[in-house]
Amino acid sequence: MGGDDPLANRRPLKSRGTSWARIATNALLRTKVTPNQVSVVGIFFAVGGAWAFVEAWRAPWFSLLGALGIQLRLICNLLDGLVAVEGGRKSAYGPLYNEVPDRIEDSVLLIAAGYAAGCLWLGFLAALFAAVCAYVRLLGGTFGFAQDFRGPMAKQQRMAALTAGAVAASVEAYAAGTHYALPVALALIAAGTLLTITLRLLRIGAALKAAG
Repeated sequence: MGGDDPLANRRPLKSRGTSWARIATNALLRTKVTPNQVSVVGIFFAVGGAWAFVEAWRAPWFSLLGALGIQLRLICNLLDGLVAVEGGRKSAYGPLYNEVPDRIEDSVLLIAAGYAAGCLWLGFLAALFAAVCAYVRLLGGTFGFAQDFRGPMAKQQRMAALTAGAVAASVEAYAAGTHYALPVALALIAAGTLLTITLRLLRIGAALKAAG
């Protein structure tokens, strides 16, 4: 099952094995920075990215700042786990700091992107689906199964799609003066996340049936 194995309940990321991630982790481990502090910094980057989306009506290049905020948030999400597990700095509150900032970051970025796209409702819908998707993953863990991090629109894919949409929105605005990229990206995120929720529920149901 794997529900009680912390490594089985860790998001699989190829970036953990990259040289830049190791260098950044080692640099942090030479300081007194804790994984929980890195997690909190990620919230600030997400809020900064959300602010950039809200201000994108002023100039299209603000969308690029939004994309930068997304990527910096993801780097913090990566490094907090590396410092905690590989660096041996896990804390009793670590599981809370691992989950709660993610939910805040997803919500502020997706809702702000919806505002920037002129489709606030779509941003709220994508944020709602993102929260439900995480809930279903954690629900599987409560039944004793390894948490299901698979997509097609898990957190990493959602943020990749939003980053691509933000960059495309800036280029589109400057090149054509139109604003389709961000609404399309949010629609794909919402639809893909709903599909991911459905697939995860089906997998949990199949696992419960097999266990029963």
